[in-house]
Amino acid sequence: MELYLDSADVKAVKQLARVLPLAGVTTNPSIVARQGVALWEVLPALRDALGGRGTLFAQVMANEAAAMVDEALLLRERVENLIVKVPATGEGLAALKILRERKVPTLGTAVYGAAQGLLAALAGAAYVAPYVNRLDAQGGDGLAVVRELQQLLTLHAPHAQVLAASFRTPRQALDCLLAGCGAITLPVDVAQQMLASPAVTAAVSQFEQDWQHAFGSNTL
Repeated sequence: MELYLDSADVKAVKQLARVLPLAGVTTNPSIVARQGVALWEVLPALRDALGGRGTLFAQVMANEAAAMVDEALLLRERVENLIVKVPATGEGLAALKILRERKVPTLGTAVYGAAQGLLAALAGAAYVAPYVNRLDAQGGDGLAVVRELQQLLTLHAPHAQVLAASFRTPRQALDCLLAGCGAITLPVDVAQQMLASPAVTAAVSQFEQDWQHAFGSNTL
């Protein structure tokens, strides 16, 4: 199972990388734009925040297949061990086919349906990213799409895997893992929610109080 952070916040990534078993960091144009730092500065900083390890994802900005391919090649040239995100549009599928021939690892992104995700995988994407919470917000069923896509990839495109994205709650992420997802990417706030629990804090505090009362210290 691969766990990613969906963020371009270098400080937050560094803090969470210290405690979470992260496989890397995913970004998209909106995430990078919110940081207000150029992509070519953010990506190396994120790699440093991961301790020099892990996989980075960055997305092309072009809308036509040929330009998407050019941008993908530029990304791979400038950033080591990077997977290129390509929107699963018609032009994006054409770009994915060319990039597969060029042996460029890709992720089909902006997936809102199982059929769309399958087509991205068949075109050559190594990962397919359904937008779980965005589907829910539009009145759809994000988890149902994930389940269908997971089954379709297992049957027809076993080289690819679902990398579920767009979460608002830890429950959504856990449900995707239970559905068989081999990879998920979490916004920083959802990752922090997974770590924070008042009940755990209270239990640890009680342990310390009891030990202090019995032995006069909080060490072994």
